[in-house]
Amino acid sequence: MPPLKEEFLEVLSKYQGILHKVNLIYFRNKADREDNFQEIVYQLWKSFPGLKNKNSMGSWIYAVAINTSISRIRKTMRVEYREKLPEATDKMDIAEEMSRNESFQHLLQAIYKLNETDKSIILLYLEEKSYGEISEITGISKSNVGVRIKRAKEKLKQKLIHLDHGNE
Repeated sequence: MPPLKEEFLEVLSKYQGILHKVNLIYFRNKADREDNFQEIVYQLWKSFPGLKNKNSMGSWIYAVAINTSISRIRKTMRVEYREKLPEATDKMDIAEEMSRNESFQHLLQAIYKLNETDKSIILLYLEEKSYGEISEITGISKSNVGVRIKRAKEKLKQKLIHLDHGNE
C-alpha cells in the first residue's frame, strides 16, 4: 500500500468518530448517514495530499465533514455515483449506539430543529472545542460564535422543555 494511502487510512481510523457525530447531527436516516460518510471520506481523500498543517487534523476533519454535510443537504439533484472506498474498520456504528440513549434522543430531536450553522456550532461546542477552534472550523468570527452558542443553547432549552411536556 502506498505511504499516502496508509497515512490517510490511519488518520481516518483515528478520527472516524467525528464523521459519525457530524452525520448523526445532520441526518436522521441510517442510509443517508452511510451515504454521507462515504462522501465525507471521498472529500477528505481528495484534499488530503494538499493538507499543509497536519497539527490541526481534527479541525480540518470537522470542517470538511460539516461542509460536505451541509452541501449534501442543499443539493436538490442526486449526487453522482462514486465508488465506495473500503471501510476503515469494522467497529460498531457509533451513531446507532448513541441513539439508544433516551436523553440523547431528546437532545438530538431538539438539535435537528436548528439551522445548519447552529447545528455545526452546537456540535463543536458539545465536543468542547474552544471559540477559536469553532471560529476556524465554521468561518464565523470568534465573537459571533459566542453569541450564536448562547442563542442556540436558549433555543435548545426551549425545545427540550416542549419535548418534556409533550408539546412537540
